[in-house]
Amino acid sequence: MWDRYARGKRGVPERTVNAAGQRTWFNWTQYPDHGPTETVLGSPASALELGCGTGRNAAHLAVHGVEVTAVDVSLVPLEKAEQRWGHLGGLRLVHREAVDFLRATDERFGAVYSVFGAVWFTDPEVLLPLVRRALRPGGVLAFSHEPPIEGCYGCQGGYVRGPGGDRPSVVRRWAYTPAMWVDILARYGFTRITADIVAPPPARSGDVPTLLVHARV
Repeated sequence: MWDRYARGKRGVPERTVNAAGQRTWFNWTQYPDHGPTETVLGSPASALELGCGTGRNAAHLAVHGVEVTAVDVSLVPLEKAEQRWGHLGGLRLVHREAVDFLRATDERFGAVYSVFGAVWFTDPEVLLPLVRRALRPGGVLAFSHEPPIEGCYGCQGGYVRGPGGDRPSVVRRWAYTPAMWVDILARYGFTRITADIVAPPPARSGDVPTLLVHARV
């Protein structure tokens, strides 16, 4: 399904520089040049991205000296990531489902993060114990995605279409309020938890905000 989704976005050009003229940058929200930066992660020596897509965020961390492992279930965006960022030292691109990767790896990371990625689309009861095991003591988990629709919490279904109006595929997402995420993360041993709503930019004040969650082990 994610291959079909990625193929549907093939015609959408990716920016090569941001508003500040930078060739790499980190974006937690769905709006260009908006919101917090990679500083949310602190200063990890190593990081794991779950659901890296075309790899821009991972590449930005690698350029700034972080050893990054970037995992995605779809080979389509990973091929684009390899073409654009494969020359970077410190960046490893992995074609694998997030839970499978976490179950198989013995590596420990200073940060694990997900931007509209695998944390949104994976049962936290399955994912969070694995993430916690993959983090070094004091490590950071941070993730972002759209906030829930009021009254619609837990596992929610939706449809994703591929290119050309293909038959839609079913996707599941886990939707929780900030307070719910705080409780869930605490249940799995995370500490210093914050969950905030990042408002859209003023020019798009009526659009959907972003939920940004941060925690430590």
